[in-house]
Amino acid sequence: MSALGKVTVVAPDREMSATSHCITLNQPLRYHQLAPNRFAVQGTPADCVILASLKILQTKPAVVISGVNRGANVGDDISYSGTVAAAFEAALQGIPGIAVSVVSRDDPDFASAARVAARLAERVLQYGLPRDVVLNVNFPEEWNGAVRWTRQGRRAAKTVLVENLDPRGREYFWLHEELHKTNVPSTEDPLTDFSALSAGFVSVSPLHLDRTAHHYIERFGRWVDGLQWSE
Repeated sequence: MSALGKVTVVAPDREMSATSHCITLNQPLRYHQLAPNRFAVQGTPADCVILASLKILQTKPAVVISGVNRGANVGDDISYSGTVAAAFEAALQGIPGIAVSVVSRDDPDFASAARVAARLAERVLQYGLPRDVVLNVNFPEEWNGAVRWTRQGRRAAKTVLVENLDPRGREYFWLHEELHKTNVPSTEDPLTDFSALSAGFVSVSPLHLDRTAHHYIERFGRWVDGLQWSE
């Protein structure tokens, strides 16, 4: 990114996976400067964007790059992703946001993912992004050298609770995912993020802050007649 302008890194000081768009409200928010233009925040990815834009930086950044995260953020997992949430927080602050993740393995190719992110950032700086839209970029395990525009798929897994007892005999639970044996739709649609990654493409999905189901507003509007009453 340094070829595009001044780069400042503001990142959580610890693992913050699956924090979604959580922000710190019930305790102090602190950060530490580790080196020139390098800051560690005792908070979530969204906290990092807020602190960077309102306190750490002298001027609002031209673009926020969230990542490169280890582990893909596609399908249903987008809802849990702190990486994607940081890009959304940037959009809330009026800043273009790009979330970047790489499929996890023993030695993820962070360098190639970063180069792709830099090229996309260059385009965003040149052309901008639509209001309230962010880009969710996912880099495959074995890249075929191409990029595919995609839509959010659905993961073929479900969350289950693994129950156990600690050494003192107290019950605890561990969240785990199991593959759906009867529901594997995402890799069959070539336009989903899952399919792009499995075929070796970099997946780039434009995501919108507005979660309104616009297509169904008229349908639900007909319900209103039965919900109105007077005392």
